Amino acid sequence: MKKIFVLLMVAMLTLTAIGCGSSSETTKEASGSEKESVTISVVGSTSVTPAIEMIAKAYEETNSNIKVDIQGIGSTAGVNAANDGTGDIGMASRNLKEAEGDYGLTEYVLAYDGIAVVTHPSNPLTELDKETVTKIFTGEITNWSQVGGEDARIIVVSREEGSGTRGAFDDIMDLEAKNDAGDKYSLIVDDAIIADGNGAVKANIASKELSIGYVSLSYLDDSIQPLKVDGIDPTVENIVNGSYKVSRPFLLLTKGAVTPEVQAFLDYALGNEGQELVKSKWVPSK
Repeated sequence: MKKIFVLLMVAMLTLTAIGCGSSSETTKEASGSEKESVTISVVGSTSVTPAIEMIAKAYEETNSNIKVDIQGIGSTAGVNAANDGTGDIGMASRNLKEAEGDYGLTEYVLAYDGIAVVTHPSNPLTELDKETVTKIFTGEITNWSQVGGEDARIIVVSREEGSGTRGAFDDIMDLEAKNDAGDKYSLIVDDAIIADGNGAVKANIASKELSIGYVSLSYLDDSIQPLKVDGIDPTVENIVNGSYKVSRPFLLLTKGAVTPEVQAFLDYALGNEGQELVKSKWVPSK
């Protein structure tokens, strides 16, 4: 009887071990069927960054294996990242320069954005014409009293070199010239405060009562005051109807063949779902 009991116990232990082995294998198989985690790198314009962050958040909610890593460090950096492969997708808030056109990049228009000319909320002015804005930023007009404000020096705040917002603003406001060699240079006044990023411009304007600067439309809030340009408010509606002229495209950039994951994210951003998110603050591309 003892021998029979021992044999039965051995048999039960064997069956248990087999069962455990089967469970472990099933778990392994289930684990193996999970999608591999993938990170998509998006690099470039600080103006485009809020739009991509909004889209990426919604995309990650339904694609748990995808992480979209976003670095807002300027349009020129975004163009270069797309070109040299340090980013899967580049972001630019301006059209490509002539030399950049030779990189062979594929351009996608994510949206259209306005550039708002802004002052401190305490400033009594509510509008300026384009010519006056240009004269302020070139230093031809230096005192607020020259444009109907108080007798005080104007503090000009501008973006850094390489910024897509600055490039578009310089172009629209005729703030560029060429030297004898044909190279472009900026006409923005030498003593302007140079701020890296839309957020830094906004912080400067919000903290300096006598300042004037420019930011992407999405950065507007109660801490700064947008001015009408040529009598037109900087709004999405006015960009859509074409009456507000200080606007530019938001570009997504790639080079060569992209991975299926990157292509799927681009399709989402440029498709109905992504464009529905975009239109809350910007003009959709379609």
